[in-house]
Amino acid sequence: MYKATPKKAKIGVLAVVLAFIALMLPSPYVVETPGPTQNVLGKSGSSAVISISGVNTYTDSGSLLMTTVNAVGVPGYPVNNGQVLWSWFDKHSIVMPREAIFPQGETVDEYKSENTKQMSSSQDAATSQALKFLEAKGHDVSSAKVSIQVKDIGGPSAGLMYTLGTIDLLTEQNETGGKVIAGTGTMDDEGKVGAIGGIRLKMLGAKRDGATWFLAPAANCTDVSGHVPSGLRDVKVSTLSEAYDAIVAIGQNKAQSLPHC
Repeated sequence: MYKATPKKAKIGVLAVVLAFIALMLPSPYVVETPGPTQNVLGKSGSSAVISISGVNTYTDSGSLLMTTVNAVGVPGYPVNNGQVLWSWFDKHSIVMPREAIFPQGETVDEYKSENTKQMSSSQDAATSQALKFLEAKGHDVSSAKVSIQVKDIGGPSAGLMYTLGTIDLLTEQNETGGKVIAGTGTMDDEGKVGAIGGIRLKMLGAKRDGATWFLAPAANCTDVSGHVPSGLRDVKVSTLSEAYDAIVAIGQNKAQSLPHC
């Protein structure tokens, strides 16, 4: 029978201690997981996500969910080697080198400022494009004043859903037909839907929170194809007009022929 000598036993204990210390050290990686969703037709805390004054607004029986990604390892949200090691084996996590997410040396304040700036720009574009879209369809929204706010979420990827939410609230039609529709994508000043990051994780978050439909930027189709969770149907969109037509078709149960990735 093998019996460890005192010296070997000490080496074994030391190895365990060193391994534990190594796992607790900060990691040069970022771990992303599915984040929370937010119904842009509802409230964030005690305040409406989209507040509109100056014109009549309407309610919708369904939900339009903006989707997010949680990230640790970014400035202000440290991650250790143990968490990264665990995440390598978690199919609902994505591990990437830190430099692929943000510039080397970026501070917490710089990181938060950039995310806030992107979110503000996204909200401005959403408001502008929503009003422009409605005006083109003959709606008088010249007196509309729109304010968008969501707590603790940054970046530009909610632009599409903010735009659709604003249009929905300003039209009498019940666009969603009571369905839970999720989506993502940037919105530019020409009404085009742009690519975003973390779409596979966002689809998982959408499915988790009850969505059965997911609006995906056409530019993200290579990341979407083959990775749509069971029970969730993706819809490929490249413009605001296509996205709006899609939610109307979904609400009217006429969506089976909509394009997908």
